[in-house]
Amino acid sequence: MEEGPVVDRTRSASSGRSSRFRAQEGHRRHSGPGPRHKSGQRARPGARRQEFALPVTLTEPLPPVETFAELDLPARLLAALGTEGVAVPFPIQAATLPNALAGRDVLGRGRTGSGKTLAFGLPVLARLDGQRAQPGQPLALVLVPTRELAQQVTDALTPYARALRLRLTTVVGGMPIGRQASALRGGAEVVVATPGRLKDLIERGACRLDQVAVTVLDEADQMADMGFMPQVTALLDQVPARGQRLLFSATLDRNIDLLVRRYLHDPVVHSVDPSAGAVTTMEHHLLHVRDADKDTAATEIAARDGRVIMFLDTKHAVDRFAQHLLSVGVRASALHGGKSQPQRNRTLAQFKDGHVTALVATNVAARGIHVDHLDLVVNVDPPGDHKDYLHRGGRTARAGESGTVVTLVLPHQRRAVDRLMADAGITASTALIRPGEAELQRITGARTPSGVPVTLTAPVGGRSEGRREGKGSAGRNRRGRAAARARRSAPRNTP
Repeated sequence: MEEGPVVDRTRSASSGRSSRFRAQEGHRRHSGPGPRHKSGQRARPGARRQEFALPVTLTEPLPPVETFAELDLPARLLAALGTEGVAVPFPIQAATLPNALAGRDVLGRGRTGSGKTLAFGLPVLARLDGQRAQPGQPLALVLVPTRELAQQVTDALTPYARALRLRLTTVVGGMPIGRQASALRGGAEVVVATPGRLKDLIERGACRLDQVAVTVLDEADQMADMGFMPQVTALLDQVPARGQRLLFSATLDRNIDLLVRRYLHDPVVHSVDPSAGAVTTMEHHLLHVRDADKDTAATEIAARDGRVIMFLDTKHAVDRFAQHLLSVGVRASALHGGKSQPQRNRTLAQFKDGHVTALVATNVAARGIHVDHLDLVVNVDPPGDHKDYLHRGGRTARAGESGTVVTLVLPHQRRAVDRLMADAGITASTALIRPGEAELQRITGARTPSGVPVTLTAPVGGRSEGRREGKGSAGRNRRGRAAARARRSAPRNTP
């Protein structure tokens, strides 16, 4: 019996691609040879895999592909890949796309920055090609743990959705809920959402999930770690059980066992880069530093020629360090959960365009942020969990690029950090450093800051998230001074 997903009754009969997703009675209970690639290859028969202590497939996965042309993708989607400069599938894409396009449930593991977004995004969009959603009834749902990741997924998939004339809507907290409700009621084939905001919109009657044919859980382990599991399961219970499920994460552990057992059916498991943090293009350094030297060393690193993300533990520490960097001549900005979403968007836009060179952040920036050509991440405060270390470090060495992760380690932190690195499966180089030394400069590009305070203003003509940067207190002060001058120069009325 040929593999395939459940019938899609909303699909246009004239689409010409409906055969790719034709229903087969009992397709979840595989009883014959697996689906074919475009090239005609069949899956190899094999025994149950035991890679994870999870209920995984009884059916051997399809072999990976080497090119996108081997896949049965819509022609407009293939053309969009070429236009975007995406020529060769990354390993996680090559492994999972054949099975996802065949309608199988997929459990995919790949390190952060490995290309998981297109690994689930292309099958979702290919499945919806030619369809149109009714108001408030999306056909595909992508659940993510953070606002930043939701925006990153939306940005990554938008050119491909546009090529197929499919509509995407992003649903996250921190933004006007009325505007998001209007977008849902206007119709969207794909909704990218954080669990809490989607739950609120469903309760308002702005969205229903009973027409969702394919559901994606991205960074499922973090959703579990952040306490979103009750909201996630409540949402998944509203999605038709016959639909396809794609679960992707940088780590697969017992935290997501419930999701796999309850919601995935005979999933194909793919683990790419199994030691999620041990990436050959990424260097790891533990820099042992004295308590009295830590702030100066961190400041010299921030003053390097090039961008850097610097992680600290608390919002207060982030704000204080960012202000210090500005006072000594480093174009720095703070990013944490205490900032409004427009502020966070504006900060990220300034960092991506180079207006800000040092992004000082809490763990809110550890996932969902992609910046091209970012080659250094610094743990000013070591993370408390090995998964946080992997995801912080995953902001660099993305998509095959190289990068360096540096952790400043105080004497009393050495034992805990050694355990952290062992849990992460990482062997790091260790050095004892002091500010101003050549070794610190060699590893990080550190240099002495100018000492001339800087004030961040927008580049000429620069905009961020549709608003001109610099409209904050500095802009208000300029307008206030101009108004005062006008009042002083205006003729006075006399009695």
